[in-house]
Amino acid sequence: MARAEPMRRDWLAKTLAGSLLGLTLGLGCSAVFSLLATGLPLAVRAQLAMWMVAPIWLGTLSGCFCFADGWRAWRTLGLANLAVFGAWALLRLVS
Repeated sequence: MARAEPMRRDWLAKTLAGSLLGLTLGLGCSAVFSLLATGLPLAVRAQLAMWMVAPIWLGTLSGCFCFADGWRAWRTLGLANLAVFGAWALLRLVS
């Protein structure tokens, strides 16, 4: 009979990375969307921007367990956050 693998010790690091950086990634994507969708009426744009945070956040939280270890999750999601907020800053300068 095959022996069951023990639970990996980095689940807490992955969970925190997905929770914290996933939330900021969702908020950043929402901000970028809001700047890019200026053609939509404000009521529609605000609702779409608000409701897109939760799926991005939960998708990131569930996807963070696919990383090999907690450090890779923090590094990759941190770089994704830098890219999104960098795009947001550039879009604010342009518009």
